[in-house]
Amino acid sequence: MNALRKFFAEISQYPSAVVGLILILGLVAFSIYTVVTLPYEEAISLWRGDENVWYKTPKTAQPKWINWFRQDDVPETFWLNTAEGQGTKTEEFSNGTNKIFISLPLEYNSPYFPQEVSIYFTSQFAEKEPFVDIKLITPTGEEIRIDSFAVGHKHTYRFSQDQKLQRRLKGNRPEQGIFMDLETEQLQAVPGTYELQIEGVAFEENSTVDAELVVYGEVYGWAGTDHRRRDITIALMWGAPVALAFGLLAALGTTVTTIIIAAAGTWYGGWVDEVIQRITEVNLILPFLSILIMIGTFYSRSLSVMLVAVIALSIFGGGIKIFRANFLQIKESPYVEAARAYGASDTRIIMRYLVPRIIPLLLPQLVILVPTYVFLEASLTIIGLGDPVLPTWGKLIREGIGNGALLQGQFYWVLQPAVILLITGLSFAMVGFSMDRIINPKLRSV
Repeated sequence: MNALRKFFAEISQYPSAVVGLILILGLVAFSIYTVVTLPYEEAISLWRGDENVWYKTPKTAQPKWINWFRQDDVPETFWLNTAEGQGTKTEEFSNGTNKIFISLPLEYNSPYFPQEVSIYFTSQFAEKEPFVDIKLITPTGEEIRIDSFAVGHKHTYRFSQDQKLQRRLKGNRPEQGIFMDLETEQLQAVPGTYELQIEGVAFEENSTVDAELVVYGEVYGWAGTDHRRRDITIALMWGAPVALAFGLLAALGTTVTTIIIAAAGTWYGGWVDEVIQRITEVNLILPFLSILIMIGTFYSRSLSVMLVAVIALSIFGGGIKIFRANFLQIKESPYVEAARAYGASDTRIIMRYLVPRIIPLLLPQLVILVPTYVFLEASLTIIGLGDPVLPTWGKLIREGIGNGALLQGQFYWVLQPAVILLITGLSFAMVGFSMDRIINPKLRSV
């Protein structure tokens, strides 16, 4: 405890380390929050869902925080559903028919047009389909007739696909024309309170109709959406535990295994040390990334497989020779000779006398290695070797670039995960370099 207090007292002298620790703790807390509030199965189900899952979200919508930096807000996505008690719905059954009146008032406060407007109908009937007639009341009291048709158990009406409505709106796109002042024909929306009225007739006693109005805005959520309407927040959230787990496990697995092998080779010497050194020299000239690409192409792109491959290829790296140089000095220390004299086993000497002596020098390197493997995981995903199931930061960058996000001005799609990756790497680097200065006094004057 005293050593721990001393360490924190020393590291607190470095503002960069304090900031780095705060960022790391924030990332860890965020990862725990993600796993608890958005379980793995739910996240995968949502991320692999089709438009039936994401039917309420617009395509490639920007994050809603961009309105903080605009004078005129672009419209947000919103919906009203009578099945959930929103709007008003009245029913009157007489003479064998059920007359249904639905009113859905909507406040539209943006001068910009929405992406799309859709109505999703659900109805209950045994044999004969209900019939609906739709009209829109504008803020000026003008009545715009939309359409009338029979609805099945599930029916979707998209304003943009109605050519007849487009002709009635003087050739303007329906999702825009219903919000325009058609007299002035100004290409901007008229803010105010609109009312969508739906009059339905059901021809059976227990038959009814519910309607859900969805106005797809240009912004959605805190992270925006992609080309498949998916909320990018899911990938940003799950990218944190995936990246930290991969980075920490790879750094720990590589470093701990390397230091034990180096200690064993130094202690036993002879052919054991020779074999370890020759394997290390061969491994140093092997193309690390090329082998990972071959594994991902011909075997598996699973994150666990890649993690094992990364650790296996990194064990016999340059660290073996660095640690060996330190262990050669420690091996000749008096306390090691004393341990050998009283009959300590080889395993005890390696694990209790050699390895602990080098752990302080190991910690900064361990911390600095974490972002190396975090960026490696993202890089593998960007080049198409990432886990095919998990939503990660690298996958967001890959899909954004692949779908022309940068060319079409959808910078949020790529920049958000890229910035988080940079913050993650910077936080570990700041802590690691500060720890290196604390443990190695020669660096404090640098």
